[in-house]
Amino acid sequence: MAAIAEYPGAGWTAVLRRRPVRLVAGRRVGGYTDVFEVVCCACGDNAGLDYREVSPELQRIRGPYQLVAGVAAYEQHVEGHERSRPARPGGLAVAAGAVRVSGRPAGLAN
Repeated sequence: MAAIAEYPGAGWTAVLRRRPVRLVAGRRVGGYTDVFEVVCCACGDNAGLDYREVSPELQRIRGPYQLVAGVAAYEQHVEGHERSRPARPGGLAVAAGAVRVSGRPAGLAN
């Protein structure tokens, strides 16, 4: 099994992913939960860290969210970054169990 941190491609900014039951040394242990979380490296988050290992501020960004609320939170979060700096070329990469969104967030796409 590859480490969670290895999944995102070069230049990824944020993902909406199913929350792993637990991460140990960046690896998913025990499958996934039924909730989603927003992981944003532009805010200093690290996809290889478990929810309990990140700061309270990053925990607030991560959620947890049900799917529809997670998509809305993801879109709002990424749009906040887009308003504060020029758009980056290319799409956003996807972590294991993540919802893929290419280019400007527009909901769900595979």
